[in-house]
Amino acid sequence: METIACNESEGSWTIFYLMGIPSLPKSLFLPIFFIFLLLYLLILVGNTLILVAVVTEPNLHKPMYFFLINLSALDILFTTTTVPKMLSLFLHGDHYLSFSACFLQMYLFHSFSCSEAFILVVMAYDRYVAICRPLHYPVLMTPQTNAALAASAWLTALLLPIPAVVQTSHMTFENIAHIYHCFCDHLAVVQASCSDTTPQTFMGFCIAMVVSFLPLLLVLLSYAHILASVLRISSREGRSKAFSTCSSHLLVVGTYYSSIAIAYVAYRADLPLDFHIMGNVVYAILTPVLNPLIYTLRNKDVKTAIAKMACPWNPNNSAKP
Repeated sequence: METIACNESEGSWTIFYLMGIPSLPKSLFLPIFFIFLLLYLLILVGNTLILVAVVTEPNLHKPMYFFLINLSALDILFTTTTVPKMLSLFLHGDHYLSFSACFLQMYLFHSFSCSEAFILVVMAYDRYVAICRPLHYPVLMTPQTNAALAASAWLTALLLPIPAVVQTSHMTFENIAHIYHCFCDHLAVVQASCSDTTPQTFMGFCIAMVVSFLPLLLVLLSYAHILASVLRISSREGRSKAFSTCSSHLLVVGTYYSSIAIAYVAYRADLPLDFHIMGNVVYAILTPVLNPLIYTLRNKDVKTAIAKMACPWNPNNSAKP
């Protein structure tokens, strides 16, 4: 790519052209649109149900469910930054994004992704305190502490991507820069630049490692303590009850890091470009779809609250004393 074709003048503007999935036949655009639309609606409906159920049901006003509604809100915001544009791309062929819109999408996508990782760490800490230090739980997990933990997760994640996004925005692009992706992912935007991509690629990789592996290490550390504590419980029923309180969170963590692994393998492996793009799309959609399913199917309290909302006249849904 010749540098003379690049956007170097201060008065010029860059428009980003999303290539989508390059080798996907146009005949499949409509089926892909309906699949993504269905998944997006499931994400919106499932996570909204959890939000409303937790807010309106007094029995769910506990730290565990406070962090759950943070996770549900994140899933809605996370997918809303990318999926509507993907739907527009596959339905109307709307490939263009302005410079500011692209970088806003990039920033929000990575910020909300970081927030999810940190909220999962906070939820793991909540389970650690509940199982390993049950007598201190009311003192350690006060509403003020819960709010501070959640706010710290959100604030840290909102600040962390700023250096990479700002530096990428100062790179040189053609007047029409082609992004080989369905949305403005950091690496895809960097690769669309005419500048040397090595520093930005390295910075993005370092941030991704910090955001992925440090939270995972903290989650594993929490569960190592939980496992050691559970194994010391003498009764089988007690061990089963302790594990059941962690099962939903463990499944969510497993889904989240599985989707990251799929995206990472698709990027690092010697696979066609379409596989790299689809790996990232799976990461952007899989976890938000499965989270509400996991918590509604495996959590009795959440299921009861949603059933009470859906059928308030049913006496079987009344809270038991």
